[in-house]
Amino acid sequence: MMRLHKVYHRLTLSSLSPSSPPPPPPLTSSLSLFTSVRTPGHLRTHHSKRFKSICTMTSRFPNLVPLNSIAAENVGGRSNDSVSSASTEDEEALAGKYQLPPPEIKNIVDAPPLPALSFSPQRDKILFLKRRSLPPLAELARPEEKLAGMRIDGKCNTRSRMSFYTGIGIHQLMPDGTLGPEREINGYPDGAKINFVTWSLDGKHLAFSIRFDEEDNSSSKLRVWVANVETGQARPLFQSPNVYLNAVFDTFVWVDNSTLLVCAIPSSRGDLPKKPLVPSGPKIQSNEQKNVIQVRTFQDLLKDEYDEDLFDYYATSQLVLASLDGTTKEIGNPAVYTSLDPSPDQKYLLVSSIHRPYSFTVPCGRFPKKVEVWTTDGKFVREICDLPLAEDIPIAISSVRKGMRNINWRADKPSTLYWAETQDGGDAKVEVSPRDIIYTQPAEPLEGEQPEILHKLDLRYGGISWCDDSLALVYESWYKTRRTRTWVISPGSKDVSPRVLFDRSSEDVYSDPGSPMLRRTPAGTYVIAKIKKENDEGTYILLNGSGATSEGNIPFLDLFDINAGSKERIWESDKEKYYETVVSLMSDYEEGDLLLDRLKLLTSKESKTENAQYYIQKWPEKKVCQITNFPHPYPQLASLQKEMIKYQRNDGVQLTATLYLPPGYDPSKDGPLPCLFWSYPGEFKSKDAAGQVRGSPNEFAGIGPTSALLWFAILSGPTIPIIGEGDKEANDRYVEQLVASAEAAVEEVIRRGVAHPSKIAVGGHSYGAFMTANLLAHAPHLFCCGIARSGAYNRTLTPFGFQNEDRTLWEATGTYVEMSPFMSANKIKKPILLIHGEEDNNSGTLTMQFSGLFPASVCVPRHVYLLLIFHFHMMQSDRFFNALKGHGALCRLVILPFESHGYAARESILHVLWETDRWLQKHCVPNSSDASAELDACKDEVSKGVTDSDNQAVVAGGGGGPELADFEHEGFYSLPRSLLW
Repeated sequence: MMRLHKVYHRLTLSSLSPSSPPPPPPLTSSLSLFTSVRTPGHLRTHHSKRFKSICTMTSRFPNLVPLNSIAAENVGGRSNDSVSSASTEDEEALAGKYQLPPPEIKNIVDAPPLPALSFSPQRDKILFLKRRSLPPLAELARPEEKLAGMRIDGKCNTRSRMSFYTGIGIHQLMPDGTLGPEREINGYPDGAKINFVTWSLDGKHLAFSIRFDEEDNSSSKLRVWVANVETGQARPLFQSPNVYLNAVFDTFVWVDNSTLLVCAIPSSRGDLPKKPLVPSGPKIQSNEQKNVIQVRTFQDLLKDEYDEDLFDYYATSQLVLASLDGTTKEIGNPAVYTSLDPSPDQKYLLVSSIHRPYSFTVPCGRFPKKVEVWTTDGKFVREICDLPLAEDIPIAISSVRKGMRNINWRADKPSTLYWAETQDGGDAKVEVSPRDIIYTQPAEPLEGEQPEILHKLDLRYGGISWCDDSLALVYESWYKTRRTRTWVISPGSKDVSPRVLFDRSSEDVYSDPGSPMLRRTPAGTYVIAKIKKENDEGTYILLNGSGATSEGNIPFLDLFDINAGSKERIWESDKEKYYETVVSLMSDYEEGDLLLDRLKLLTSKESKTENAQYYIQKWPEKKVCQITNFPHPYPQLASLQKEMIKYQRNDGVQLTATLYLPPGYDPSKDGPLPCLFWSYPGEFKSKDAAGQVRGSPNEFAGIGPTSALLWFAILSGPTIPIIGEGDKEANDRYVEQLVASAEAAVEEVIRRGVAHPSKIAVGGHSYGAFMTANLLAHAPHLFCCGIARSGAYNRTLTPFGFQNEDRTLWEATGTYVEMSPFMSANKIKKPILLIHGEEDNNSGTLTMQFSGLFPASVCVPRHVYLLLIFHFHMMQSDRFFNALKGHGALCRLVILPFESHGYAARESILHVLWETDRWLQKHCVPNSSDASAELDACKDEVSKGVTDSDNQAVVAGGGGGPELADFEHEGFYSLPRSLLW
């Protein structure tokens, strides 16, 4: 587990101190934007009136125009005022060129992003870290090395596809809570790309890296710069122009207020290793010791000795101490350093590195790992551990690496280490007590001094929140049972027995008591904030919770008596209109316990139609001062209708979804709309937990540039719980529960009169794409078409587990086969659009490596290499498409060059939106001339129960009716763009 104080310190606003800009949202599941959970029942329709043709909306919505005229706008970036023919549009669709969606959608994608915020350690200044919108495809097309589970941009010696900031503005936080005027950081060249922005411990300086675009469309190597916060003047940290940052692993860290420890590219590094034309021998992997080694389908692994040399070349760093006065000192030998962590008292360094022998089977996180303690001036103190290669971590969830792990500094002590050691060999299937032991030891123990046992756990260790010698909270959990426990310990008092504070199911969000709020120490670490009440000697902490309820999340802040277990709610979000959260303590820079009457918090506030703004709230009067005033990112959607809806699955499980409807739409007047059902299944151990409401109806509809919210009526995140109670495995009833959940959701939107029963599309990303294909195969009566992005469709190609399934193919053959829509490709008769990134590196959706296809002596041209990458990396979608095509299915496969599992480039995202818009318009919008008659017929057939063309039974009294005849393209009518959102 990552160090808690580091994690907290690096939060962006979602956080307080971003180290690197969050990338623009990749095109992934819309559930990253909308959260929900639900479940289904038999389909019924409860319309008291005739289904109305979508085309009757022309009288109520005068903006209604034919699809052809919309599709003709900006196709391929060209403006055309004339109405193109259907054949022309189809020719464009098959031309293999990037297309643009309608301008209204394009404008949302291109809207400038809001800045990220970062508060100074003293909470008196705020950085506005400015960002650009989506990157161009040319950036993704830059060469990258795929090594040891990573992708490296060799030209700038960083992870590839790294986002960046374009500028840094500083605002003073005034005593009255308002912001002073912005002061720009200046002195670096125009066009610089900024990364890894960090505050010095005293808040007087910033450190960051910059790089530039070069003429050959590559990026320069990174250099470290520092800036004076008061003057805004920036300058290079190193006087020599030839010292470059190695950003493959850790980058740099403040050792004290005036010194940085930097991972630099070694000055002695020679030329790039050359790939031998003739191999020194065959490629051999052996298991002659008969070890049981089961690994997931990892991608971008090392393939041969040349890859090992290349990995060493890029990943090896020289550590350099650099002071603000210009002095520098190299410490240690060059090595593959992965983590640098100064002790709170700034006397020691905890240095982690990896070394050979490497592996062709697992990524670098499992390579041999050495952890050492040095002094901050580079003198070796001692070796903590040297862990061997970990190829044999069992695939069972909750399995871990053998030996010492999670080695960190205690946040509340000057220089004390702690770590966990497994007692079950790391294998979750081994029954043993205790399962994990937590140890602690000084950085320099006395001779013969052994590590001290801090606590023993029967579940899997999950981290510690430190406070002081009298208080720390220890977390443990077990995935199979979803059990999670929080212990109260007194680290400095052996005579005080540990006790359980909370013992609950991690799935039971209604019982979540919240997490302790942390305060920043002068050393830059984060510890639990102790709160004092006037004339009260009790020990209080603040619990910040999401406040899940049956009506949605209502975040809260509780004053919790750690000894008595009693609590007092001192703050709660507005329930009626707004969704508010506590982001951080703003009074934590003061020494000693925090006084309740002097509490100062940073909160956020948003509503369905108002984007989040940030506020300072002060006690005791709880005065609120707004400190940001960000504009609405897409004002054209300000009146979008949003509602959290609830319904039941046929087994009684409560389900929820978020329903988005166009501005001004009224189902009683305007009739049902085409609807897009967009979801992602989840696994649960209990029906009660599966039915709990997650998310808030008052959250802002943050669609970003890639949300499915851009079309029709949207049923976002309808709950698809796959439940396995007790010893039962959830996936053994995957298809049954998947279909039941979808039936319940479809029934509900039809009952409400907002969805046209035969024009409901289904879609999803990744596991949601897997869901989409399964629903089209096993519930064709529910959906008219599907959109599946970056999915895996044949689970026999991931034989050692996938998602949360930790049984192997040979242990659960029937489940693997039944769950795989590839095996049911012959049943899919509805149109399906498959979209996939050519360079997908997700362990579940990319299944083969390029290695071994050609002899090493053969020089493979780049265009041939890319074709091979396409073939193998896209095997899941490619083979599924061929299976569908082999059975005559109406299908389309779109491969996005240079894109990974989530899509990032502007051209790709705009094209995906165009593809989605086109697909829904073509297969989900009724024909103007036939719609009324078809819908009347549909109503009659639904009322008596029918069977569709695949002889799939439709539940009597519901089911959405039979599939209507495919509409001809000519004459399609599009809803006005204000409705498509």
